Amino acid sequence: MKKAGNIKGFTLVEILFAITIGLLLMGAIYVAVQSGQRSSVAIEAKTAAQQDARAVLELMALEIGMASYNPTYALNTIWRNPVGCTTNCVSAGADTDKGIRDATANKITVEMDINESGSICDNSNEIISYVYDTANQRITRSTNCGNAFEFLGCTDANGDGRCDNNNTLRTVRVINNTLGIPMFRYYNGAGTATANVPDIRRIDITIAVETDKIDPNTGQRRRMIYSTSVIPRNHAISQ
Repeated sequence: MKKAGNIKGFTLVEILFAITIGLLLMGAIYVAVQSGQRSSVAIEAKTAAQQDARAVLELMALEIGMASYNPTYALNTIWRNPVGCTTNCVSAGADTDKGIRDATANKITVEMDINESGSICDNSNEIISYVYDTANQRITRSTNCGNAFEFLGCTDANGDGRCDNNNTLRTVRVINNTLGIPMFRYYNGAGTATANVPDIRRIDITIAVETDKIDPNTGQRRRMIYSTSVIPRNHAISQ
């Protein structure tokens, strides 16, 4: 049998070396976990922004494509101007520019007789306005001359990352104005840009957004641009 005094243990140098190796391994694991978490947050924010922007673009294209839909061809009675209209959407102005009212870089208003009744505003979605609110970096939508609601992007006046109206998470900021990109462009049948509403045959919609959350990997917000072209086929018939 060996004497107790002959049993060797770890030296102080060996213990310190083992502790150092352990700390280095723990540090490497921590860095890897943190990097993974940052990447996950960035991907999640980008995915949410993509889903929101694409869904909005698809709905806008669908509704704008219905501009001037008028199966009864009631040209003298059907169209109403939503500017300054009353609660029943009856216009005080002249019936001109049938089916498309506002056609600017940041706003479009379209009309349609979707229930085929020969009149406008007897259905809740027959006059639709989309407005790019550059000050608040959002798109709003209103129907039948009613109040405008946040549709993409939202007001975050108190800076808590949530929309002030409905307390849902703010996923994107609409930055067309920042990048100098018109949200709406209008073209005639020859493909030439036009500001004359009766001549409009194609409408290009472009939505530029950035994630509301900053990407922790880059320290910047991720930017994305989505666009589509719409041909409001009924608009040519109504003019």
